[in-house]
Amino acid sequence: MSQEVRGVISRAKGAPVEVTTIVVPDPGPGEAVVRVQACGVCHTDLHYREGGISDEYPFLLGHEAAGIVEQVGEGVTDVAPGDFVVLNWRAVCGVCRACRRGRPWYCFNTHNAAQKMTLTDGTELSPALGIGAFAEKTLVHAGQCTKVDPAARPAAVGLLGCGVMAGLGAAMNTGEVTRGDSVAVIGCGGVGNAAIAGAALAGATTIVAVDVDGRKLEWAKKFGATHTVNSRETDPVEAVRELTGGVGADVVIDAVGRPETYRQAFYARDLAGTVVLVGVPTPEMTIELPLLDVFGRGGRLKSSWYGDCLPSRDFPMLTELYLQGRLDLDAFITEEITLDQVEEAFTKMHHGDVLRSVVIF
Repeated sequence: MSQEVRGVISRAKGAPVEVTTIVVPDPGPGEAVVRVQACGVCHTDLHYREGGISDEYPFLLGHEAAGIVEQVGEGVTDVAPGDFVVLNWRAVCGVCRACRRGRPWYCFNTHNAAQKMTLTDGTELSPALGIGAFAEKTLVHAGQCTKVDPAARPAAVGLLGCGVMAGLGAAMNTGEVTRGDSVAVIGCGGVGNAAIAGAALAGATTIVAVDVDGRKLEWAKKFGATHTVNSRETDPVEAVRELTGGVGADVVIDAVGRPETYRQAFYARDLAGTVVLVGVPTPEMTIELPLLDVFGRGGRLKSSWYGDCLPSRDFPMLTELYLQGRLDLDAFITEEITLDQVEEAFTKMHHGDVLRSVVIF
């Protein structure tokens, strides 16, 4: 039997979001209904609202969430009603070429729920990243539910569902930061500061935070940055080199995703160093680099999708680090809000006033 709940939708490109009634069907085979407890307001949701992902309006926004499994469909064995889960948008298929090669963090055919949630008039909704968690309850594929320790605070560990995992993983998984490395992170919002926290966890000894906003640089220090560079006032490439013995950082993470920041990352790394792009560019952006420099500097130029995470492996581990006090997920939460305040949270995000606003149910 379907249920009617409140949720936040986007009806048209650039239009303010609205809270309305949505219909959540009973789970079918391989599906689960989750009662959402907390959901972070992520830049990706804003991209959906602005038409930067697709034009399949109306969207049911929200995807960075934690909650309690309420119902499961036929054939579901990995989760059961009552389980505390963090939702993920990489429900690996197990059979695509990436999964068969033992690289499920690249899964090219991730699962989503087969059924659609709708408006009360039957209009089908497109859930953000296949999740749609700005809602009291949501329907997902059971593989999108990752069980974690229920002792964890939902608002904190829910952030592993997207932005914080993207940053942590950019450093720990994609960048393969290790003991004694030097790391520079360009862009110190939620993802960038998570990359700083990930570099610190991995044992980096020099961590340089780069941003144009002094407030964000102060935030970066709390997550483990050993040095800060205001790139509005100082050439970041020269500054990173100066702070790393004149050679550049072993790993440079671009958490902005613009041609100018990528160029900075490219030239701020040491010879044979690694550049990681985790900030999401817009479709019209292009970059031109001298091919001789690409060849001559060696190393690796990598993109990080979802922090190259494997939710079943990474979410429980990071939750445990949080419970041990070794990963301060609470520090990413700037404010707790209600569903009715999501549009206001988008404005604050756009102005750089928050790391994360989190909707609490």
